[in-house]
Amino acid sequence: MSRQRIGVIGGSGPAGSSLAARLASVGYESIIGSRSKYRAMESRDVFVERFPDLDDLLGYGDNHMASECEVVVIATPWDSAATIAQEHHHQLRDKIVISMANALIRVGREFQPLVPPRGSVAAHVQAAVPESRVVAAFHHLPATELGHIGEPIDSDVLICGDDTAAVTTVIEIAGKIPGCRPLDAGELSNATAIEAFTAVLLQLNVRYKTRVAPKVTGINHDPHAVEG
Repeated sequence: MSRQRIGVIGGSGPAGSSLAARLASVGYESIIGSRSKYRAMESRDVFVERFPDLDDLLGYGDNHMASECEVVVIATPWDSAATIAQEHHHQLRDKIVISMANALIRVGREFQPLVPPRGSVAAHVQAAVPESRVVAAFHHLPATELGHIGEPIDSDVLICGDDTAAVTTVIEIAGKIPGCRPLDAGELSNATAIEAFTAVLLQLNVRYKTRVAPKVTGINHDPHAVEG
């Protein structure tokens, strides 16, 4: 059986490239995509130089190449996520599209959430590619820790979407990252709260000079199981 391929559009930034590398480290064939394939190549080479075992599974290309994978992550800045998804809507038709962007602004030392069109970045992306199955996930995983291949990330991953099968697939993907516990957080409308909460986490980082990750107490069940 061939490996599931995961493409990361706009993946040459810290979060996108680190997620692609982390997914490659757990057995997925992942593609770092960028408007320039040379920028994607540079991002890929940084990880392969540090972690040679990624050489076979971590690839690079332009955003079009990334959009041709079976699962596609949108890792661009939040204000271009819907636009770039729409640019590749033909390739994204019927596919799982993961939105991981947070609409935030920094005012002085404070982080404040913004309200994008349709209430969340994920909902805005879904409107731009209505024939795709958009799932919101990976908002709260620190890029630095994602890039520390081989080290677990002690964090819950809140996942929401309107397509149950798509959510199940993303739960399986997130559950392969050591230390991560994927949680089904309901329908895509809940992305509004999930995205906005990132401002709180960043504020805690500034206040306590650390990098925090969310952990929800009181849930004790198989993280790969999704309620019907």
